[in-house]
Amino acid sequence: MRQFVKNFPLLALVVITLAGTATVEAATGLNPPVKLIWHYYNNTCHDAERFIRHEVEKFYENDTTIAPKLLRLLYSDCMVNGCDASVLLQGPNSERTAPQNRGLGGFVFIDMIKQVLESYCPGVVSCADILNLATRDAVHMAGAPSYPVFTGRRDGGALNKDAVDLPSPSISVEESLAYFKSKGLDVLDMTTLLGAHSMGKTHCSHIVNRLYNFKNTGKPDPNMNTTLVSQLRYLCPPRTQKGQTDPLVYLNPYSGSRNEFTNSYYSRVLSHNAVLGVDQELLNNDDSKEITQEFAIGFEDFRKSFALAMSRMGSINVLTGNAGEIRRNCRVTNANYAA
Repeated sequence: MRQFVKNFPLLALVVITLAGTATVEAATGLNPPVKLIWHYYNNTCHDAERFIRHEVEKFYENDTTIAPKLLRLLYSDCMVNGCDASVLLQGPNSERTAPQNRGLGGFVFIDMIKQVLESYCPGVVSCADILNLATRDAVHMAGAPSYPVFTGRRDGGALNKDAVDLPSPSISVEESLAYFKSKGLDVLDMTTLLGAHSMGKTHCSHIVNRLYNFKNTGKPDPNMNTTLVSQLRYLCPPRTQKGQTDPLVYLNPYSGSRNEFTNSYYSRVLSHNAVLGVDQELLNNDDSKEITQEFAIGFEDFRKSFALAMSRMGSINVLTGNAGEIRRNCRVTNANYAA
């Protein structure tokens, strides 16, 4: 038997037993050095986490899409320059204007939470921590575990859009794994975090190559279920004209239309019904394939692994102590802030 064992403070021991004989290297905790603290704001803004949760609950009642929107927003922040809320900054060449970040949402919601906290404890709670905590609470309402979020992040400065290195959704599993490893994450983190594609949508332009001209063959991707090809071709016509509309389609029609966090993503990968190429590629690596098989039948295994993977991603290159700043407005640095 092979086991992925992960040990994490304040989380029960996660043990996922998989069939087979190979051993996969999996992390045993957060990426060192970890400088974040459990309930960091207890003495400076005691009810900060409660205020954030309350705002999330109010917003979620009217708009459940906030869960996938915040998940993508957090991923786009942490995986580029670390979790420093740089993606929230506005500007003509800002990070959020990069082609890979087209369609990002949730900005207004983070602004609303920031305004609430500024009225209670001005200049105390970082935008980076708000984004991490709000995402945790939103996806928990969608069905994910309420994992612990260690806090004490500070906000970073602006990045140019050219600094955004988020990969194409059509890359191979080897390229995807190399990217995650460059951020200090492993194959279990990668396979787990891609499971967030149980929710959300993607533009047709990201999948037309799989539908009509896979690897310049003039044919659809042979690894895509033919029924799915037909369904998506109906929604995504060939891109033949400049300025053509670029519709959105669900990454997972089963759960995506309800914005529910489920493990059905993995069953869809196994049945060759993944919409994105990077998701279907999980079957082309022995380790990610075996993890996919386990998560397809073990929702609790997936939920436990998701808790740790999100915490590990949330610790990437964080700014703490005297580094960075605590923005008064999440859209601008304090140097550009006008009250």
